[in-house]
Amino acid sequence: MKKYHIIDNCKYLIISILIIVCDQILKRYIIDNFKLGQSQEIIPGLLSFTYLRNTGAAWNLLAGKMNLFYIISILALIVVIYYLFSLKYSHRIFKFGLAMVLGGIVGNFIDRLIFKYVIDMVDLDFINFNIFNLADCAITFGVIFIFYYFVFLVEKEN
Repeated sequence: MKKYHIIDNCKYLIISILIIVCDQILKRYIIDNFKLGQSQEIIPGLLSFTYLRNTGAAWNLLAGKMNLFYIISILALIVVIYYLFSLKYSHRIFKFGLAMVLGGIVGNFIDRLIFKYVIDMVDLDFINFNIFNLADCAITFGVIFIFYYFVFLVEKEN
């Protein structure tokens, strides 16, 4: 059981690593090919890439409070990794959500460590919404999976 649990969790770590790699590759592409503030339409009327630097959290909240984000990121990593390897929670939807959150946290944490800001680029043209990145998407969808698990599945599992 314990050996299976470790092997099973490896697939979730691979998901996290894939998210981190994709996030960092896209950010590197944006840095290398865009000027700060430059926008390029990708899918007309739907999606553009716009190069922004975010010194805050989501939607640039608490801009410039980098030490706070280091602490929050480290604490979040500890909590997510703990639950990812916890025997108490083994449902694949919960673990998948955690893997997505883990990948997103690490993706943005890398930016904060290297640049002292997070690189954002995804600009939805069909709605007035803030510009974000793949790590933010992973965190958002990961939280949705975790929420779904606790609202709809936790009772069935017990």
